[in-house]
Amino acid sequence: PHALYPRHVHWLPWLSPNHQLRGHETGVGSGARGVPKYTLQLERRTERHSTAKKRLVLLRRKRRHRQKRTKMKFLEDVAISRLNAFLGSINIGDYVVLGQLEAYSCKLAGVDKKLSKSLDQEVVTMMAHSPSSGLSSSPVGPLTDPNSRKTLIYLILTLNHMYPDYDFSALRGHHFNKEGPGVMKVKDDVDSLLLESAKVYDATIGAGAAPLVAELWTSIDDVIGLAECDVYSYKAVAEGDPFCDDTNLWSFNYFFYNRKLKRILYFSCRAVSKTANEDSDEDGDADFYGGADDSFVDDMDMDF
Repeated sequence: PHALYPRHVHWLPWLSPNHQLRGHETGVGSGARGVPKYTLQLERRTERHSTAKKRLVLLRRKRRHRQKRTKMKFLEDVAISRLNAFLGSINIGDYVVLGQLEAYSCKLAGVDKKLSKSLDQEVVTMMAHSPSSGLSSSPVGPLTDPNSRKTLIYLILTLNHMYPDYDFSALRGHHFNKEGPGVMKVKDDVDSLLLESAKVYDATIGAGAAPLVAELWTSIDDVIGLAECDVYSYKAVAEGDPFCDDTNLWSFNYFFYNRKLKRILYFSCRAVSKTANEDSDEDGDADFYGGADDSFVDDMDMDF
């Protein structure tokens, strides 16, 4: 049928550029003054579809941009990134150390700002309904003070960002501890737990010229200003909490909060036992077979 129509292009000058058609599509040859109605409808439908598709692409771009703005701003630092590359997984013989360091700006926007207002209202409502609930005093300060409530909200939002598979919105002031005074005790505890990791760091080619703890605290100080920080820790007591895993030999998590800079730096490490993982795998195999002995399995008639 295509042989019946010319294959070259016939332009119809009385149509807009969006409605210019090929001669074989209109069903008429060059010089024809009529355009079938269904052809124009098809072209207009195609034009509307193209416009809708462009709008959808723009909407998706705006949504992605908005999602980027709704999170606490992640503060990038070269020294912290280098330390994270090492702390991500440290093999210490019978266990593995998993650590992470991240710094955020406390200037909230979007979803975080809405969640902040929601949490603040929840705390105020709880204090109004039960004045003797103990919410008026907490490790983050008296929750009657808006600044103390802000501190609590920043700690919760930081955990939500660090562990997106968990929801810490139900935490309150008593779920945290304020360390101190100062940061010396925190530094001593961290240095003690990372003693074996420091040996691995020293033996790692290209890890750094200075010892691990020196690089660690210098980098943290450059980002957050330790002398002006309040230090908090989270009590890992809830079921399903990332720190309540039975395979953890030890763990710590600290929040270094600088009110003046409006920044918060989160530092956590946990030692995961290798033998505990192997034991749990063996228990899982036994549970799978229901504790059956080999003779029972041998008697089963299996087709392959």
